Parts: sequence; structure tokens; C-alpha cells
Amino acid sequence: MALPRITSPHATGHNRTQTVMQLVLLATVPGVLALTWLYGFGTLINLCWAGAVALACEALMLHLRQRPIGFFLRDCSALLTAVLLAIALPPYAPWWLTLIATAFALTFGKHLFGGLGQNPFNPAMLGYVVALISFPVEMTSWPVPRDQDGALLSLGAGLQQILGLGAGIDGWSQATALDVLKTNQRLTIEELQASSPAFGLFGGAGSELVNLAFLAGGLFLLYKRVFTWHAPLGMLAALFVMSLLFWNGSGSDSNGSPLFHLLSGAAMFGAFFIVTDPVSGATSLRGRLLFGAGVGILTYVIRAWGGYPDGVAFAVLLMNLAAPTIDYYTRPRTYGHRAASRGFKLGE
Repeated sequence: MALPRITSPHATGHNRTQTVMQLVLLATVPGVLALTWLYGFGTLINLCWAGAVALACEALMLHLRQRPIGFFLRDCSALLTAVLLAIALPPYAPWWLTLIATAFALTFGKHLFGGLGQNPFNPAMLGYVVALISFPVEMTSWPVPRDQDGALLSLGAGLQQILGLGAGIDGWSQATALDVLKTNQRLTIEELQASSPAFGLFGGAGSELVNLAFLAGGLFLLYKRVFTWHAPLGMLAALFVMSLLFWNGSGSDSNGSPLFHLLSGAAMFGAFFIVTDPVSGATSLRGRLLFGAGVGILTYVIRAWGGYPDGVAFAVLLMNLAAPTIDYYTRPRTYGHRAASRGFKLGE
């Protein structure tokens, strides 16, 4: 009898793959609720649609690769990829955009490299970047949040918006705080906060609550020991240090305060739900710390001097390329062996 070929991660018992995936899905609930409260039903619709597309693509690819379909569908890895991608996409993104991003993430980000445990890139971020590069207008159309008296769409109106059946809504979307700050040339931070509704108390309007919600979910995963603290702390600490070092006050050329960068964009979402990916990230403890720090540094570099307002996805993919090298130079000393720096004698 041929046994199914199971790829990494090879966790068993309490930390088996299905349990870990389900815990991560559960930890996204606070962030999803915050997004739903701020923007309406768009995120929930995206989640349902992306989940259906992901499961269909997963089943099709497993069939083509002659792998057991039911076994791999039950591990929830495809569903988690869809959820993370749907969270990253703008609420009320067109149905075809979610379809393209999700199908690309599952097909080219996962199964092209052999399936779960063998993908060098984070599939959700790969699908997001492809959508962002290909359809920049749709990917930057975020609705006005509730706390700015934004007109929340009903479930029916949201479906019409996603399906492209509804009429255009004047003043429905706006630039994010990271967009406004990047394109600002003459206003101080105080003037931007007073004149632009995209700014909240410390970070972007709406994104402050969302980041705090994903922080709560991330702390829950740390409590459950789904991952270690090294990668999240490395990313957030590096982002904080970079924004502190290059923070030039509140002038018109300011790149934003450290607190602004921690509470804007996808900072907390990336730190606790993306850089902690056990497959595409580094494996050793020191390696995870360096991997997270690299993501934090690149995120700030792209935000401050790059062409995109939020660079978490690009930073993650770039560090995915560096993960094997990080692992090579941060390998722990083999038990019972001397440290490599101490050398060896002939005959040992």
C-alpha cells in the first residue's frame, strides 16, 4: 500500500499542521472584526470568495499532481493563505482581482515548488505583490473608515461593488496616511493631521485599530507557542529603530515618527502573521531574529524612499530570498561538537 507523501512542516501531536493553521486562523478574528467594523462587509466577502477560490485551486492542483485531495485540504494551509491574502487586499476589491491574486498564490506560490513545506516564497505575499504591480489603481482604493463618518455599504451594496454592478460612489475612497505622507512636499505633520482625514491620533486613520487588533491576535499566538518571539520582535524593533534614526521631526520632509510606522499599514499584520511563516522564513532562532530585522529595515526603506507607500510584502519576498543564506550562517552548533570558530585538530 502506497503511503501519502507528506511534506514539511513535520509537526505532530498538539502542534500538528492542522492545529497550527487553525490557531492562526482563529488569531486573525480580532483583525477581521476591526476591518469589518471600520469598512463594512467588504473584508468578509473577500474572505469567503478567496477561500472558495483557494480550495478549488488546491483541489485542482492536487488532482493534477496525483496527491490525496482530502488529506491536504483538511490541513487548512490553503484556507490560511486565502485568509491572509484577503485581509491584505482592499475591502470591496473587484471579484476578478481576488480571483487572480488567490489563484496565483496557490498555483505559483505553493504548488509550482512542490506544495506545502517546499515553497521558498510566502504565497499570500506573492499573490498580493502580483496584484499590486498589475492593478495598482484597484489595489490602492481603500474606502473611508467609519471613524471618519465614512458611508458603510450594506451587504447587498458591497456585493454589487465587488461584482462591478453598482454605480460609482463619489467620495467613497481616499488615500491612506502612508500615501499622503509619501507624496507630501510642503505641509508639516501637524498640518497634515489637521487637513487630511487619512491621519489618526498616532498613525493612519483606521489602521491604528486594525494594527492593535492584529497585535492582540499575535500575542495570542505567542501565548499558544505557535511561533517564537524572534521574528516579530526583530521586525518591529528594526522598524522602530529605522524610523527613529531617520525621524527628522515634524517638518514637511518628515518620514513619520516611530509610533506612526508601527501603527500604520501592515506593520503588526506582517510581524505576527507573515514573517512567522515557518516555511519561507529562517529556521534557527538567530536566523529568525535576523530575518525579521531585515523585513523591518526593508519595510522602512521602501516606505521612506521607495516607490510604494507600504513595503511589507516586498520586504518579505526579498528576505525570503535571503532565508537560505541566513540559515547557513546561523546554524546552531551540533550537540557534542566544538564551536566552529575553535577549529579542529587532525584526527579529531
